[in-house]
Amino acid sequence: MSNTKYIFVTGGVTSSLGKGIIAASLAKLLQAQKYRVTIQKFDPYINVDPGTLNPYEHGECFVTDDGAETDLDLGHYERFLNVSTSQANNVTTGRVYQSVIDKERKGVFLGKTVQVVPHITNEIKERMCLLGESGDYDIVITEIGGTVGDIESLPYVEAVRQLIWELGDENAMVIHLTLVPYLSAAGELKTKPTQHSVKTLMESGVKANILVCRTEHEISDDIKRKLALFCNVKQEAVIESIDAETIYDVPLLMLDEGLDQVVLNMLKLESRASDLDQWKEFLRKHKNPKEQITIGLIGKYVELQDSYKSILESLIHSGAANEVKVKVESIHSEFLNAENVFEKLKNLDGVIVAPGFGGRGTEGKIDAVRYVRENNIPFLGICLGMQMAVIEHARNVMGLKDANSIEMDEHCTEPLISIMENQKTITDMGGTMRLGAWDCDLSEGSLAHKAYGKNTISERHRHRYEFNDQYRKEVEASGLKATGINPKTGLVEVVENPDHPWFVGVQYHPEYKSTVLNPHPLFVDFVQASLQYNHSK
Repeated sequence: MSNTKYIFVTGGVTSSLGKGIIAASLAKLLQAQKYRVTIQKFDPYINVDPGTLNPYEHGECFVTDDGAETDLDLGHYERFLNVSTSQANNVTTGRVYQSVIDKERKGVFLGKTVQVVPHITNEIKERMCLLGESGDYDIVITEIGGTVGDIESLPYVEAVRQLIWELGDENAMVIHLTLVPYLSAAGELKTKPTQHSVKTLMESGVKANILVCRTEHEISDDIKRKLALFCNVKQEAVIESIDAETIYDVPLLMLDEGLDQVVLNMLKLESRASDLDQWKEFLRKHKNPKEQITIGLIGKYVELQDSYKSILESLIHSGAANEVKVKVESIHSEFLNAENVFEKLKNLDGVIVAPGFGGRGTEGKIDAVRYVRENNIPFLGICLGMQMAVIEHARNVMGLKDANSIEMDEHCTEPLISIMENQKTITDMGGTMRLGAWDCDLSEGSLAHKAYGKNTISERHRHRYEFNDQYRKEVEASGLKATGINPKTGLVEVVENPDHPWFVGVQYHPEYKSTVLNPHPLFVDFVQASLQYNHSK
């Protein structure tokens, strides 16, 4: 074992309390003290990765540079820490069992009966320690998905128990995130749910070292003493996590509560001078905007905000960079058409047509693209949004009325968007798309080139379909320019309309790389263009 320290974050009482945000906030505080920190997420579902999950089920699928389809919490990790994650940062039960079964088939276990303990738990422990043993990190924070007491979480809790026993109390610890609800009828906060949650955790042999208590009201010292006594933790280790105005307030709230100091003391690490100046400056700009704009986000999952989490956060980052508040108006593309598009889009300062899969809602996206093109409203099309811009141009500028994507109509006579050549023989759906970071050469003088300020960029992808290069000359001759090209494959990555003030479609996902300290340049430029449009109205 290396000298790496391990912190495990578990959750109790209910889901959606924000383990990922607490983990990311703690990591940010430790990083601010110059510790090398990373975060990993262990998800108890049996899917190998979230790539085949409907966004309604699990929210956005986040993609890393190395092409891993991962949980959306990894997006929070990257946005807070400004450090890239990888496949090693997200593990699911499906991946664990797949690995163990593959080993069994190869005879690795030498005829032994393969069981949850020790084989599954050993596999989990190996993956929990993988990043720590690389020597690249001083502290590894591991978020355990789900809620303590769930059947599917038991192997992970058992693996944590074993690791703490193996590593020792000074090298590993548990933070338990729980809920302290307020009962309005009684007019008081109730500690019993937290007590039961901690008891459930202890029944699995794991003791919580720190309690982080989500609450809508301030927790008094008396309640902290009560929780400390009945949950067997020190009073200073009972941390209040009150509802915040924004997730980006949480690191500073945890700083005020002393979470980082309690962790450092328990792990026998020195407390160092903390540098959060850039973070505080971001918050100052975010909370004190000079102006406001309204951006329309057009997609088919808009009723569930987690489906477009990275886009929404990118707009927050780029808004702060421009010292403008970005109000997002979600518009369901399935209910958008030529008859109502004016009414729904007339008050917008900019429009993003979101990524997605399948034919539902695509015609509404095409109607939206036409409206913003004809009315000079700043436009950013992402992945499928870029493809819809190409189809709209083909239909309404080039006169190719049957223009479509093979994804939507495999028999269309004008396939402006076709399936990628290396995707044609693929039958398995999981992890088989064009994924991860790919280079793109930008045309000098293009909007994208001006935004990035460089000739070659690297961006993350997640798609099976591409711009059909057979139409490229014809499309460019009619006014829609290909301004970003993959240098190895020739794939069109960026399209722009030079006759429009700001009209950019990208095949990749720029939202995956926007962070608090490095807002994505394309989003920053898009917000700036939308602000200029607002001024011109």
